Amino acid sequence: MGDIDVVVTGAGGFIGGHLTRALLAEGCGVRAVDRKPLHEWYQVHDDAENVEGDVSLLDTCRGVLQGGAREVYHLAADMGGMGFIESNKAACMLSVLSSTHMLLAAKEAGVDRYFYASSACVYAADKQTDIDVLPLREEDAYPAMPEDGYGWEKLFSERMARHFREDYAVATRTARYHNVYGPYGTWTGGREKAPAAACRKVARAQLTGEAEIEIWGDGEQTRSFTYIDDCVDGTLRLTRSEYTDPLNIGSDRLVSINQLYGIVEDIAGVRLRHRHVPGPLGVRGRNSDNTRIRKELGWAPESSLVQGLETTYRWVYDQVKAQLEGRPHQC
Repeated sequence: MGDIDVVVTGAGGFIGGHLTRALLAEGCGVRAVDRKPLHEWYQVHDDAENVEGDVSLLDTCRGVLQGGAREVYHLAADMGGMGFIESNKAACMLSVLSSTHMLLAAKEAGVDRYFYASSACVYAADKQTDIDVLPLREEDAYPAMPEDGYGWEKLFSERMARHFREDYAVATRTARYHNVYGPYGTWTGGREKAPAAACRKVARAQLTGEAEIEIWGDGEQTRSFTYIDDCVDGTLRLTRSEYTDPLNIGSDRLVSINQLYGIVEDIAGVRLRHRHVPGPLGVRGRNSDNTRIRKELGWAPESSLVQGLETTYRWVYDQVKAQLEGRPHQC
């Protein structure tokens, strides 16, 4: 492996692919790493050094950090939307192997900055029981009561990053992502999140003439959704800042799932019947409190939900159309 500036793990995934693009645009030498075969990556950037490797293995972690990486962005994790994480708790918790081994390798390599991608799933469940939920402040992760499985792994790995900073002087930075969405990500197959699922269902209805779509639960559960460009910008700012505690990176606009579907239908120019069915719902309400990141980094998301969903819908629509026509598409 040659000399590089930055290592991105999980680079074949949704956020990792966009982050790699942004780092390359800065002129960084990027080593993009993912355990999936290259043809399954959501984005493959020819200017990056693309490596198929499993960073749950310590030897792989050591290998991908050879060459003098200054920054590490650790995004590799086994995860998906609520339909996936509620039925794959053990698989989600096994991500602790990659979280731990990348930290060990980063300590040995003496990297300048180490970014860990955490999640709003670390927040205590008893603070998310109402649709009119108070925005979640960073201190609301304790006393600990995170999402079972996925949330516990994220919270544990946050603490590992903190203690590696305190005990070994590894300059760790941690973001708690809130429902990141956008093009070039999972939109079908069970791992997709709510915005992509909404776009897929509406696009399919628009293309086939179907008049009804399914929504899990009553649709009144609330969330905030963060467009991918804002996520990448916040990630880079946090990693290169001097702020060391976990920070929310998310939108603070709260909407219900029914409202989310309504926005997508408006974009598509259709109005559909909603059939509410049982399904995994997660917490009743979740929103990001951005007070601290505005104060510490001067950051706030710039993309409106409508703007972000317009771009996302057009991309998902093209994938659904290709699928229906039997043409190549991303999954």
